[in-house]
Amino acid sequence: MENRGQSFSVLNCIDLSSPDIHKSVSLLKQACLDSGFFYVINHGISQEFMDEVFAQSKMFFTLPLSEKMKHLRNEKHRGYTPVLDEVLDPENQVNGDYKEGYYIGVEVPENDPKSEKPFYGPNVWPTADRLPGWRQTMEKFHQEALEVAKAVARIIALALDLERDFFDKPEMLGEPIATLRLLHYEGQISDPLKGIYGAGAHSDYGLITLLATDDVLGLQICKDKDARPQTWEYVAPLKGAFIVNLGDMLERWSNCIFKSTLHRVLVHGPERYSIAYFVEPSHDCLVECLPTCKSDKNPPKFPPVKCGTYLTQRYKDTHADLNLYTEHQARKNLP
Repeated sequence: MENRGQSFSVLNCIDLSSPDIHKSVSLLKQACLDSGFFYVINHGISQEFMDEVFAQSKMFFTLPLSEKMKHLRNEKHRGYTPVLDEVLDPENQVNGDYKEGYYIGVEVPENDPKSEKPFYGPNVWPTADRLPGWRQTMEKFHQEALEVAKAVARIIALALDLERDFFDKPEMLGEPIATLRLLHYEGQISDPLKGIYGAGAHSDYGLITLLATDDVLGLQICKDKDARPQTWEYVAPLKGAFIVNLGDMLERWSNCIFKSTLHRVLVHGPERYSIAYFVEPSHDCLVECLPTCKSDKNPPKFPPVKCGTYLTQRYKDTHADLNLYTEHQARKNLP
């Protein structure tokens, strides 16, 4: 087992209720240039409700596996992801991630033309008789977390010398691809020397991620992904706060001025629950170098790309082919 070393990262803390916007922008900018991770407090979601979301998440994951598999994720990335379904760091992982999850996206009815787009469509929901109130809790959290994400995006816009409402435009966070993902880590103790991880090292794909965790240590970040050997530091859980990190899309948008950060999860024994909320702009948003992030000396480093195209490829690269589950089930049903 790798030496836990209790090396902790010291992260800036952004108070969303603070009237001092200049201080918030300064703290956020420093965090984005330093580690790409920061805490957000006083975000408007009550502790009671956060506790309820965690309790409901736990209720789903304690169901028998046969019951959970009835909600297996579909091609729209909605529903249950079993242990080992995802491989985030294929170079270093011997198996997939030792975690299970549940994806909940923007609810779009099947008869709506928008549902034809990837990442849009109806969600997969446990039945109300099995988990009463579960859907209502998750839908409410999905809506409230989006408001938090928009508030953070406004500070990011100011930190990049853009208009405060730059990311509020309809083609950006007006019609976002926002995905809530419940996560549960248990069982297999992580050992990086043997390629065993709760979640392999990766950077997130989108704009920003909000992460709520329980009080079990596990998340680590690597501030310099190009350093060899890499240095990993724990991020301490902070009750009532979101841990926020930047995604690869924001790195592209900002021409690498703000960097997405490598992170991973190690499991040390106790089971761990977390709730991630991934925020990306709309499918048709063209992610190209921001006007404030380029100059003659610093030309754009990436070609423009449509958000939907980019995300579809990233998900395909990291998740198991759904046909594997169908084939496995067919084999089980053979006489």
